[in-house]
Amino acid sequence: MSIILCIETGTEVCSVSLSKDSKIIDIRESAEPQAHARQLAVFIDELLKKNSLTTKDLSAVAVSEGPGSYTGLRIGVSTAKGICFGSGIPMIAIDSLQALTQGAINQVGGNTGSIFCPMIDARRMEVYTALYHSDGSPKTATEALIIDENSFQKELAESKVYFFGNGAPKCIEIINHPNAAFINVTHTAANMVHLAHRLFDAAKFVDVAYFEPFYLKDFVVTKSKKNSLGL
Repeated sequence: MSIILCIETGTEVCSVSLSKDSKIIDIRESAEPQAHARQLAVFIDELLKKNSLTTKDLSAVAVSEGPGSYTGLRIGVSTAKGICFGSGIPMIAIDSLQALTQGAINQVGGNTGSIFCPMIDARRMEVYTALYHSDGSPKTATEALIIDENSFQKELAESKVYFFGNGAPKCIEIINHPNAAFINVTHTAANMVHLAHRLFDAAKFVDVAYFEPFYLKDFVVTKSKKNSLGL
């Protein structure tokens, strides 16, 4: 029996789930902007108390490794590390795009021959993305891609492509093809559950001390146009 706490903080959604043997027991989540640091510990505490558990009852903690929000990923990973260090349990890292793809496969079904294209919003017309086969295995490597009218034309000519994630809506008018299907898939810890238990069963854990999120791009600080006097 395995009980896993899944943490997803890589996008605007702060989401935490408890699962037992690949089945979700309970979940807490919110899309309140810039509230991850305040909400995450509260959600975890609520889940454990409601289900009469402590962190020492957990088999592992799974955390979204990115790509995604720099600040959000750091909050999730640092929290996961704290729990794992304190309770002496292993940590599992879940690729954010692969978890999102699992959510899409759960929604439309796998093994269809279609291609799945998760998109996490970066900025302007740029998204973090990769392509996945209908069984959830990766077809291409993760990249930061600026979307234009030529994007994914080869894949769209060959098969149906599902686009989803918080970066997909801004691409709807640009990617115009009969094989393009845009679906709504929520960024949630629920998408991580199947992958987390599969990795747990295979004992594929990360080094708690040295693990770092997969940012894909360096953190960019936007400087204010005002000077230090606010002028």
